[in-house]
Amino acid sequence: MAGPVRIERRDAGVVLLTLALPDQRNAMTAELTSAWVAAIDELRGDRSARAVVVTGDGSAFCAGGDLSWIGESPDLGVDAVRDRMLPFYRSWLSIRELELPTIAAINGHAIGAGLSLALACDLRYASSEAKVSVPFTALGMHPGMATTYLLTEVVGLPVARELLFTGRRLGAAEAQRIGLVNGVFPPEQLLEETLAVAAQIARNAPIAMRLTVAGMRGGAHPNLEAALQYEALAQPVTFSSQDLGEGLAAAKERRTPNFTGR
Repeated sequence: MAGPVRIERRDAGVVLLTLALPDQRNAMTAELTSAWVAAIDELRGDRSARAVVVTGDGSAFCAGGDLSWIGESPDLGVDAVRDRMLPFYRSWLSIRELELPTIAAINGHAIGAGLSLALACDLRYASSEAKVSVPFTALGMHPGMATTYLLTEVVGLPVARELLFTGRRLGAAEAQRIGLVNGVFPPEQLLEETLAVAAQIARNAPIAMRLTVAGMRGGAHPNLEAALQYEALAQPVTFSSQDLGEGLAAAKERRTPNFTGR
């Protein structure tokens, strides 16, 4: 798929989504937002897709929201701005609706809502040259796109408070130290290494993977009993799958399983 969001289907069911407005540092313009929604819609219910990687073209992962219209906001009124922002947030966070593991390959700066997009993914890997920040309050605005939720889910409340209150910028090494990213790679290796993680994930049993994704999204379960109740339903679903038989046979025969999603 050509245009502001490129879709590339790799081996083993890995799908690469690339934000492709490098001249605008992949800022979330109306054009890019519309293309993003179309890309996510294309992947809904696609059983051939088993993992999704999101990255940016050029020097930035995503520079965040398009700020060109925000100067007009005092004249628009609270209701008008809210009516504009909610669909915008939901458009970009629609990646959370995919029943697939999602991974952000943060190739460069991920700022504000751009970092929120990475936080909305299940896993994050960063270039050693990447910089990330949530500078909302430093710009005079409240955080948006569920950043107060997503950042807290990933790094915990005390660290999320500090980052949101200060708006300071982090390098990749510190982002890894606080758990914001899962790993850091040299720029020239980032995409290859992230796609390798995605391929490893994609080789696992699709039904079991979708149920595990569902169980872990939103910070996993609220308590131990909720986890037990979910797993006592989800695990029997996998017991009835052909993939379980294949997985057990492959382990016994010391070979790589060939999961079909049945």
